[in-house]
Amino acid sequence: MNELTILATVENIEKVTEFVNEQLERLDCSMKAQMQIDIAIDELFGNIAHYAYNPETGPATVSVEVLDDPLAVVITFMDNGKPYVPLAHADPDVTLSSEERDIGGLGIYMVKKTMDEIAYEYKDGKNILKIKKNI
Repeated sequence: MNELTILATVENIEKVTEFVNEQLERLDCSMKAQMQIDIAIDELFGNIAHYAYNPETGPATVSVEVLDDPLAVVITFMDNGKPYVPLAHADPDVTLSSEERDIGGLGIYMVKKTMDEIAYEYKDGKNILKIKKNI
């Protein structure tokens, strides 16, 4: 398992994406799966950057674990910020137009639809969000 601990800022989303993509390249990950993972990183790390320590900032750790049979990657996002359960909110009604829909929730909805598994827990003062994508 490889991990990166970095300051949870919007500016560091690109560094986190590069870190994860380095791991994916070793697995010959398809471009489609890589793009879906990149979108998930943007959404999930962006949420940590915006909300976990607001108005302050703090560290976040991103780890990448490779599983065999079937080949998959598990990406874990951890922070010591305010407890926040992103999976607790109802999915947005995507049949409505953007004008009719409530603001928020679309990003996590996209992550839930494109990843094979997603799980959240708050443990030992840490938000821990895991996503799994079969490669």
